[in-house]
Amino acid sequence: MDTIKKRKIAVIGLGYVGMPLAISFAKYFDVLGYDIDKEKVDKYLNFEDPTGEVGTEVLRKTTLKFSSNEKDLIDADFYIVTVPTPIKQDNTPNLVPIEEATKLIGKYLNKGDVVVYESTVYPGVTEDICVPLLDNSSGLKCIKDYKIGYSPERINPGDKKNTVENIVKIVSGIDNEALNIISDVYGKIINAGIYKASNIKVAESAKVIENSQRDINIAFMNEISQVFDLMEINTFEVIEAMNTKWNALGFYPGLVGGHCIGVDPYYFIYQAENLGYHSQIISSGRKINNSMSKFVTNSLIKELFKIDKNKESKILIVGATFKENTPDLRNSKILKIIEELNEYGITPDVVDPFILENTMNINCNITNVNNIQEKYDAIVYAVNHDLFKKMEEKEFFDLLNSEKAIILDLKDRFSKNIPAHINYWSL
Repeated sequence: MDTIKKRKIAVIGLGYVGMPLAISFAKYFDVLGYDIDKEKVDKYLNFEDPTGEVGTEVLRKTTLKFSSNEKDLIDADFYIVTVPTPIKQDNTPNLVPIEEATKLIGKYLNKGDVVVYESTVYPGVTEDICVPLLDNSSGLKCIKDYKIGYSPERINPGDKKNTVENIVKIVSGIDNEALNIISDVYGKIINAGIYKASNIKVAESAKVIENSQRDINIAFMNEISQVFDLMEINTFEVIEAMNTKWNALGFYPGLVGGHCIGVDPYYFIYQAENLGYHSQIISSGRKINNSMSKFVTNSLIKELFKIDKNKESKILIVGATFKENTPDLRNSKILKIIEELNEYGITPDVVDPFILENTMNINCNITNVNNIQEKYDAIVYAVNHDLFKKMEEKEFFDLLNSEKAIILDLKDRFSKNIPAHINYWSL
């Protein structure tokens, strides 16, 4: 008899990570998707997907149960925690969501149950913080009465190719029994294979380091883009030439936002400093990437001065989400650019098919690319959504003033055939 099939799974947190994971598990298990946000749960029940990760048709067909009532957790025996782990204003970890989720699970935890954490944490959080909370709230003892593990999420929002099933899944457990159970359960849905980490701290570390590595590499490209700007050399042309070598890494400059690459390094930095080590490379990478919005804004202002424009300038920002083909605005540096433009007295127009006006608590005008009537002094091409990729370059040129205008290209979107009256600037 396959005892794995009898597992009743509860996924705690139905965001960009938890939602597609719960949908996948529901194909094989009895699954409850739980979130404290009743409004979000109601949307799922009405077949609306605020994350854009699974879509209406999938929601109509899934056997996944949705709830914001914690009492519905009572029947679960395999809990997966996918709540956000943000940072505070001082860039230190905010563990409140994971702590609250842990205490909630503890109220319904029974002997033989398994708890797996997917939320990004620094090494040691699962065993040193979550286990004591589970013990205290449940009255049980870890290992003896229940098992825990850690399996870092690797979902890439907006990516329809590298889905949860197609990404190698790292799993870990408090002991071999836990490791085998967790591996078997995840093995039901993961086509790409399971990687068994030797212990929980290794799995926790892998998550923060894989995103820190990307952050550092992007920071390097962002630094050289600022230097090449002073040298009046096109960075993308340099990268194109460099990438002809077999061992080039293929990174590009850009704005680093979202809830992973722009956040995870701070978890590693925090724990390193707790142990007396001041991070140098990772901290420097964060500083460079955090400075890029200011660099872009200042570059736009300089370009506006070149064509004798002032704060009355009409600016169109193309794209606002932190990456393409997702409605995710978390930590979007485009919003930071809008704030910085506001400081210059400029209220830009923003066009993005993935956002609604009520999602933008910032001073800008949301518009629709098909309804634009006026001409702009500058376009900031910020996010390469598929909708924008399908548009001809001329469609963007036609949105600009016919005498003097600017394109700020953050995505190497436009060819070199720029009309003479348009000043072109790229990272």
